[in-house]
Amino acid sequence: MDFEALRKYSALHPKPAGLTLQYGTAGFRSKAEQLDHVVFRMGLLAGLRSKAVTATIGIMVTASHNPEEDNGVKLVDPLGEMLHPSWEEYATQLANAEEQELQKVITEICQKAAVNLHKDASVFIGRDTRPSSEKLSQSVIDGIQVLGGQYHDYGLVTTPQLHYMVCCQNTQGQYGKATLEGYYEKLSKSFMELIKQSHCSGEYQRHLKIDCANGIGALKLSEMKPYFPQEVLIHIYNDGTKEKLNHLCGADFVKVHQKPPGGLDMKPNERCCSFDGDADRIVYYYKDTAGHFHLIDGDKIATLISIFLKELLAKVKQDFKMAVVQTAYANGNSTRYLQETLKVPVHCVKTGVKHLHHKAQEFDVGVYFEANGHGTVLFSKAAETKIRQLVKEEKDNGKREAAKMLENTIDLINQTVGDAVSDMLVIEAILALKGLTVQQWDALYADLPNRLLKVQVADRRVIDTTDAERRALTPPGLQEKIDALVKKYKLSRAFVRPSGTEDVVRIYAEADTQENADALAHEVSLAVFHLAGGKGAPPQPI
Repeated sequence: MDFEALRKYSALHPKPAGLTLQYGTAGFRSKAEQLDHVVFRMGLLAGLRSKAVTATIGIMVTASHNPEEDNGVKLVDPLGEMLHPSWEEYATQLANAEEQELQKVITEICQKAAVNLHKDASVFIGRDTRPSSEKLSQSVIDGIQVLGGQYHDYGLVTTPQLHYMVCCQNTQGQYGKATLEGYYEKLSKSFMELIKQSHCSGEYQRHLKIDCANGIGALKLSEMKPYFPQEVLIHIYNDGTKEKLNHLCGADFVKVHQKPPGGLDMKPNERCCSFDGDADRIVYYYKDTAGHFHLIDGDKIATLISIFLKELLAKVKQDFKMAVVQTAYANGNSTRYLQETLKVPVHCVKTGVKHLHHKAQEFDVGVYFEANGHGTVLFSKAAETKIRQLVKEEKDNGKREAAKMLENTIDLINQTVGDAVSDMLVIEAILALKGLTVQQWDALYADLPNRLLKVQVADRRVIDTTDAERRALTPPGLQEKIDALVKKYKLSRAFVRPSGTEDVVRIYAEADTQENADALAHEVSLAVFHLAGGKGAPPQPI
């Protein structure tokens, strides 16, 4: 390795004194002006990772639903999945190394991960629409070039599109063509094949208003419009021409504030949805005739998709194992509906997409969504092969038709990662095929009233959890206190977990009424404040 070139380039991307960052589920996130050295070094790391696994690695410059002045960077592994946990540690070490330690840290990574520096490196780069993203992706290129790596810069793409490209490249085109046209063609073709089988009439079903969070989703949906059939009428709002990214709009804003985004005029019973800033999350919503806002979040999206898939799997009469994977934040009534009404197994894992994705891989059909609208469906290789075989060979018409619908669903779903565009098309196809209105979808079950709070603490590490973060192990006495509080209310539960990024403890509570959910959340927040070293004034009632 050319350490002289490393020194020279590294000096062009100096690390600010005293800055320490941690690579988490979302990669690195910070104020854009603090990230130049980080993205340069992640260019280096992507090159090393590529040499280590002899495959193309992706690197995405985005901060998703964060404010426009923030930015971030994350790496994508060969099959479009998230970076391997052992390499997350290397990323943190490399980002925080002082200038004079860089050579040593890189050498250590090469030894620990058995990196052969003589191998070729190949990296795909993508970025979102933030003003800082173009310059930062140039710094990524500097990092790749220090190692003599090859790169392809896709420029402006959604995060899921970059994951898709990486997977296509490393499966030698089996997953699809590693171009934007390939992505649009694959999705639109399978979508049109699916809705061909719908007996639903009336244009009203096909109108959809989409809030694109003033982000990359608007740009890419506009490019995709020509690929859609005429009866699909999508109307794009918050397209980035007037307002700032994620400002009072986007999936995160709608989910957190439980209200419609700015910049989108909603009429009663119109179907609407919101993407987040990098288009890897989606939530739906509508207003009823009385003007009340109804949110349809990731839990209800997972339920709709599960109903659809379960019916098709029953028709093909194969012994496929299907399950839904949730986190502790999933609404209790969604879990009840899936388990008791649909009779689908539900598994709860720790918060974070990587945990959901990993668990979903254990099943023939694994559906996972976080309540925030990030999710997808994974099909095992065996299930996918069998379904494609049935399409070709099955003599029974009903079985073959069901297998064909499953095949189109497999091709429409972006299995690498949650993808707002792909998920939206799956949902639109299912609603059309089942002749469901947005209100009928919403009425599958009623969400239990819930409340999310956070409490500032001196050190978030005093809280340790178990049972997929649903029970607190430390500090002593906290879980017993929560258990006693929960007993006071009907249909109630509550849990606490430390934030992954800041010294706050997050509190979730649900109960039979909003008043009770609020009261329970407040009482639990007081317990956290007193037992886990709360900072500032004690939490006030809601």
